[in-house]
Amino acid sequence: MNRGIRDIRGIGSIKGVTGVNLPALRSHNAALVLDLLRTAGEGGISRIELADGTGLTPQAVSKITARLRDEGLVAEAGRRASTGGRPGTALCLVPSAGHAVGLHLDRDEVTAVLLDLAGTPVAVGAGPLDLGAGSEAVVEKVAAEVEALTGGGARVLGVGVAMPGPLDHGTGVAHRVTGFPAWDGFPLRDALAARLGLGVVLDKDTNAAALGLALRGAGESFAYLHLGTGLGAGLVLAGALYRGARTGAGEFGHQVIQLDGPPCGCGRRGCIEALCLGAVGAGDLDRAARVLGVGAANLVELLDIDRVLLGGRIVAADPEPFVRGVGERVRIPVALAEGAAQVVAEGAAQLVLAPVFGRAEAASAAPKIG
Repeated sequence: MNRGIRDIRGIGSIKGVTGVNLPALRSHNAALVLDLLRTAGEGGISRIELADGTGLTPQAVSKITARLRDEGLVAEAGRRASTGGRPGTALCLVPSAGHAVGLHLDRDEVTAVLLDLAGTPVAVGAGPLDLGAGSEAVVEKVAAEVEALTGGGARVLGVGVAMPGPLDHGTGVAHRVTGFPAWDGFPLRDALAARLGLGVVLDKDTNAAALGLALRGAGESFAYLHLGTGLGAGLVLAGALYRGARTGAGEFGHQVIQLDGPPCGCGRRGCIEALCLGAVGAGDLDRAARVLGVGAANLVELLDIDRVLLGGRIVAADPEPFVRGVGERVRIPVALAEGAAQVVAEGAAQLVLAPVFGRAEAASAAPKIG
């Protein structure tokens, strides 16, 4: 079933997949503290520094960190040098105390990653997927990937799922995926949550990737363009992931740029996606890059963004012509997205992790923990 699970760091053994009840994570103030602990890394940070960084009182920080230690999320990282009084104790995040699964459901493949609390991949898996096989078959296939990935002892906080749009991020319902209209109206989030017994978040593949890139420091204003089995965009504007009022933003591939162009799976003619994939199918990557560049230039002019990042399996297989071709048509930096091969899956896991650390980019659809 799997092309293989690749263990990156060992974790123990448990039976099945279960959710984790971590009441300490339910507090906004705890999220602020955890975010500073995560940023501080292995060297840790003192309680006084946590109070200064969060604006909380030392007493509040002491109560929060005590709860976090009881839950196994925080540990001592050694003593700080004395500044005249009693030496302070540094605290650090325990990355292995919680994990999130990220799933990228492509039209013909599923990629799964397991991230720890520090956002580090612990294990990666991939396998074939037929998005047209029917919702029940897809749910079972995806559940099997999750169970294979997490069968080594991970405390799983939730599952983030990213797939082609359009879909409703707020309700977790898929809509008319281009080429697969039978998905329209299927409650994928709730179906997977019931099957796995875990909290689930659903978002578009490009949105998940853009969120993950933003959390890595990709910038305050950028577009992520994903060229794989389809073509879409994820947008980060003024430091926040932009989904649109109906979570339909980013259908970049369905801009019509040639009125008498070839038919597209969306029902129109001359869409960027149809033209781009047609050129790729003909082996003309330079032409595909020029088409992508035309669309990127439109996007840059419309939104006044600072940067364009490229990803998806077609770009990742041969980045140079796409980075060059798009770069020739826009006046801002163009680059290959960091971790392009699994950027969507890692971003999907961040849909679960980001709210744990008080990051507003994903908090509106965080899974319930516990």
